[in-house]
Amino acid sequence: MVDSARGVLYPQRLPQFHRLPAGAASDLVAWFWIPEWSLPGGAVSRQDIVAYPALNLVVERDAVTLSGATTRISHRELRGTGWAVGAMLRPAAVAALTPAPAALVDREIVLDEPRLRDEVADAMAAGDRVRAAARFADWLIDRVGRVDEAARQANALVDVLLGAGAASTPDEAATRLAVSTRTLQRMAHRYVGVSPAAMIRRRRLQEAAEALREDARIDLAALAADLGYADHAHLTRDFRAVLGFTPSSYRTSQP
Repeated sequence: MVDSARGVLYPQRLPQFHRLPAGAASDLVAWFWIPEWSLPGGAVSRQDIVAYPALNLVVERDAVTLSGATTRISHRELRGTGWAVGAMLRPAAVAALTPAPAALVDREIVLDEPRLRDEVADAMAAGDRVRAAARFADWLIDRVGRVDEAARQANALVDVLLGAGAASTPDEAATRLAVSTRTLQRMAHRYVGVSPAAMIRRRRLQEAAEALREDARIDLAALAADLGYADHAHLTRDFRAVLGFTPSSYRTSQP
């Protein structure tokens, strides 16, 4: 299982925020995430995320949206009062929701799913986040049906690329899964929408940001080496290309 807190760049800016386990939908969902906010008039809470390479299904009061994997930093500005209930999808859930996850990279679509919207909204109106996640899980289980062996292998791909002791190269991941590198690439395209190499780069960026938040004095050259970058300059280029700023400036922006 991957770390559910890694992708948030500025945790101190978050509104009330909860991550709930997937429960009965553990083959389909990594975790459920639920922000709730109530901001005074005119106030804005900007959230900056270097998201996991995964699809997210999100329920709000008026809509259900499916968002694809991202290749850059993502932003959301919160205003007024509201909530969202999101599911970070495991690959096994993806095929039931879209035939082409690659077409959703860096974009989102609205789904016409009134049952899911209404059941989750009823639970949130009652202040019951656990019931909201349970109804969400039940809906996904009904929608996806039986998880076949190919989908389970796709789940294993994500675990190998993003989980504890993750593979450092696509070739290493393919060896661990006993498939060819070409098969690994096809699985990632079919179930996630981005390449295995892109997934590894995203994980490294998340780990770098997490390390910089936790230790203001960490040596950047040593951090780059620990994460598998060729050198400090390589880490800085990746950081700037995706996030728009350098590791040093990110470190100094932390409280």
